[in-house]
Amino acid sequence: MNIAYIDEMDIKNKSILLRADLNVPLDNGGNITDDTRIRAVLPTINYALDENAKVILVSHLGRPKGKRVEGLSLAPVAKRLSRLLDKDVKFIPETVGGEVESAISSMKQGEVVLLENLRFYPEEESNDAEFGQRLAKLAEVYINDAFATAHRSHASNVAVTRFIGVCGAGLLMRQEITYFERAVENPVRPVVAIVGGAKISDKLRLLGNLSAKVDKLIVGGGLVFTLFKAIGYEVGKSIVEDSVIDDARAVVETIRGRGIKFYLPVDFVVADKFDPSAETKVVTSQEIPKDWMALDIGPATTALFSEAIQNAKTIIWNGPMGVFELDAFSRGTYAMISHVANTYALTIIGGGDTDVAVHRAGEMAKMSYISTGGGAFLALLEGKDLPGIAALRQCSAGAQAAGG
Repeated sequence: MNIAYIDEMDIKNKSILLRADLNVPLDNGGNITDDTRIRAVLPTINYALDENAKVILVSHLGRPKGKRVEGLSLAPVAKRLSRLLDKDVKFIPETVGGEVESAISSMKQGEVVLLENLRFYPEEESNDAEFGQRLAKLAEVYINDAFATAHRSHASNVAVTRFIGVCGAGLLMRQEITYFERAVENPVRPVVAIVGGAKISDKLRLLGNLSAKVDKLIVGGGLVFTLFKAIGYEVGKSIVEDSVIDDARAVVETIRGRGIKFYLPVDFVVADKFDPSAETKVVTSQEIPKDWMALDIGPATTALFSEAIQNAKTIIWNGPMGVFELDAFSRGTYAMISHVANTYALTIIGGGDTDVAVHRAGEMAKMSYISTGGGAFLALLEGKDLPGIAALRQCSAGAQAAGG
């Protein structure tokens, strides 16, 4: 994608503005409950420190909607970073302005500071040019290692690149792009895509684009009921998006017209209500009772899908097979995780709810790669150009020139 990466650039003794994704979950006491995203950016930070650079970290946390929300401060992240890096990470309670510039000017080589939540400023999400310029003046080099926000046109990943002379991507960004290219652009075949989730309106473009690139397409989760209704099946009270029925029907026709192997569920776990204590039973896909709702794929479907992935060389998965958050409707998703984990394929999990399910199942180590960016990964699969990556591409000529 013609991007300069940090280990291809001359950053020795320079100041670096590093856009990271430190959007970690916090409990009610402000304690970090999962530091996976912090750990993911450590290789890039450590590389910069090995080059004796000054590292100025910026990130968002949550959705404060342009206002200062104390419960969404990045202060706890600075503490966790200090522990993980085994060195002091100074937290600055502002993101731009005199206090920030003063603190950065007094930094020594090999030091790290973390600025306050970017989204405390409305200019961040509006991709404000002046805000991007104020960020750019903080450092000599800009590095984007926040793949999870690459699908957003925000000041910290788009506007900033227009005002800084040298910019590139971090090691995590390279890993994300490399695995995507191995899965979609230049895969080892056969390629199987597994698509689940609740809303088909979020996945219509994905299904259309993937069907032109894969050898087998497996579809489960709540989104299948809009497809089933479009085909003419009874779906009871299962989730359906009536506004996209015609679009769903057109996508099914497109997929079938491409001649790939197309798998839909053949049975479901249905319930008389959406409740952990609901009465449940297993029915075939054409026998969903009118007053019941389907909330998970059934055992025959699990067996069918498992058989379909056995000869795969590459598997891409985005979206759970059912309402896995409730124990009664989790078996389909967890069974598929086990089957995917035990194939000999390159297995790439597309973030979001699927990532959560894989972690809960304890099968992370058996997956080839789990993307850190659900929305960004989905946008790439849909064939979209990500604004954050496009901005780096446009800026990379200067970065490569700086690298000699």
